Amino acid sequence: MTALICGSVAFDTIMSFPERFRDHLLADRMEDISVCFTAPEMRREFGGCAGNVAYTLKLLGGDPLPMATVGHDFAPYASWMDRTGIDRRFVTEVDAFTAQAFITTDPDGSQITTFHPGAMDHAHVNSVGDAGGGVRIGIVTPDGREAMVRHAAEFAELGIPFIFDPGQQLHLFGPDELARFLDEATWLTVNSYEWSVFQERSGLDADEIVQRVDAAIVTRGAEGSTVLAHGREAVDIPAVPVPRAVDPTGCGDAYRAGLLLGLEAGRDWETTGRIASLAGAIKVAHPGCQNHRFEADEFAARFRDAFGYAF
Repeated sequence: MTALICGSVAFDTIMSFPERFRDHLLADRMEDISVCFTAPEMRREFGGCAGNVAYTLKLLGGDPLPMATVGHDFAPYASWMDRTGIDRRFVTEVDAFTAQAFITTDPDGSQITTFHPGAMDHAHVNSVGDAGGGVRIGIVTPDGREAMVRHAAEFAELGIPFIFDPGQQLHLFGPDELARFLDEATWLTVNSYEWSVFQERSGLDADEIVQRVDAAIVTRGAEGSTVLAHGREAVDIPAVPVPRAVDPTGCGDAYRAGLLLGLEAGRDWETTGRIASLAGAIKVAHPGCQNHRFEADEFAARFRDAFGYAF
């Protein structure tokens, strides 16, 4: 069963600054700040929400179909997608740079990020209907504003159940738009901070949100996650312990890939959430968003070890 994944495809340039940002910033001179942070370590990673979700879903044995817009510099990423077996028929090239995130981290874990949306702002040129009748489930992840509005409406019009994942684009939408997304979507997924922001921006409380979707999934990092399903008690999903957390970037995308796998297979929320939790834990033990590796049968064995039953 094909899962259509609407969202960004991006290059992540990740740098490490060996000193603390705060030691180089003058609190009383922020109005005319002018600083340069020399970062001796740098790596370039493949990222973007659609790319990341598709990557982990492919590892899980799913059939991801990302839908995104990229730029004229996409060739290295295209080669990577081909090597990993991800179908990129609906990854459309436009005359722009591929979306880029430049992330610098200091020893305290503080980050300064500059994001250039580039080709992502053209994502509305793609249409969910172009993917054909093989799509049985979808997700709208952070993308260009117009694309998120269009793709959610198209999923709803075509009767395709989908997850709405506003992520870092949540601030782009007002109460009426968020209410419309809830009416169109089958499921909502947010982290704990976004859950609070969603309620504030939409003017709806938690119960009112849950009544408008089949379920709202709220992730809480190392504290696990909670599924608030319409008409039933909350389901608490435990986090999978990680011996050494290396990089949280992309953990949420791996989690969402697990949600798609469980939902595609018709699993209950207890099992679907645990699939997602394990996928996120495996990712967090690796740097970058697409450097973790496993076979589907290996994942099944790790699931059984972690939770005591097979899915």
